[in-house]
Amino acid sequence: MAFSTLVLLTCIVGYFVIASASNFYQDFEITWGDGRANILNNGDLLTLSLDKASGSGFQSKNEYLFGKIDMQLKLVPGNSAGTVTAYYLSSKGATWDEIDFEFLGNLSGDPYILHTNVFSQGKGNREQQFYLWFDPTADFHTYSILWNPQRIVFSVDGAPIREFKNMESKGVPFPKNQAMRIYSSLWNADDWATRGGLVKTDWSQAPFTASYRNFNANACTVSSGTSSCSNSASSPSAWLSEELDSTNQEKMKWVQKNYMIYNYCTDAKRFPQGLPTECKTA
Repeated sequence: MAFSTLVLLTCIVGYFVIASASNFYQDFEITWGDGRANILNNGDLLTLSLDKASGSGFQSKNEYLFGKIDMQLKLVPGNSAGTVTAYYLSSKGATWDEIDFEFLGNLSGDPYILHTNVFSQGKGNREQQFYLWFDPTADFHTYSILWNPQRIVFSVDGAPIREFKNMESKGVPFPKNQAMRIYSSLWNADDWATRGGLVKTDWSQAPFTASYRNFNANACTVSSGTSSCSNSASSPSAWLSEELDSTNQEKMKWVQKNYMIYNYCTDAKRFPQGLPTECKTA
């Protein structure tokens, strides 16, 4: 279809909830790459490319303050060592908030590493890393972020892999006041991305290309920088108070048991003064 977007705007207690099936022309703008990023198929597909001269990237036109956001990605195939495909939410400023998916490339036949992080008020260092239980280069898979006032949940193909709960009552900052845009980029990070920088990008394999489709946002959007979402009892948006039920808690435990390869909450050597508060109370 030339225009595949269905937008539902409902004014609820002073903010808008948007349910959007993606048209990349409408929802995003290419921000860098000098022609290496392209919107194709009448807005249904977006591709990012990387060569030795430059990578590329895009960002959402909207800013969001809480939402349930899905994107399907197909990652760089073959020898992707040294490359990083980043897909994340971020605000601006010195005390920014950020919710990260980063896909760290690898040599042909070796698995991608899915790197996740949460920044609140400019502080991150909350990395959890995973292998995936499928080849993320062979087909599109859905990577989702649920962000509401109580928790952030990272999911892959509907299976939760990580939950970061609001523990402000314990003194842990939580992203809740700063609107964030969606960003994505494909770039060269061979100084650290693959085996700590030991494996460099093989430029004879360039251009490297990642593909995107089926963006969907059930989210609160901030149009002027002054609006805010509130978890109102009158809101029909289930995601604003969504939590993991017992089935999804078990799914997350299974993923973490079988596919998590790094967890900052178990890295005692990194935190000689003691693990972060959220690790001790999770």
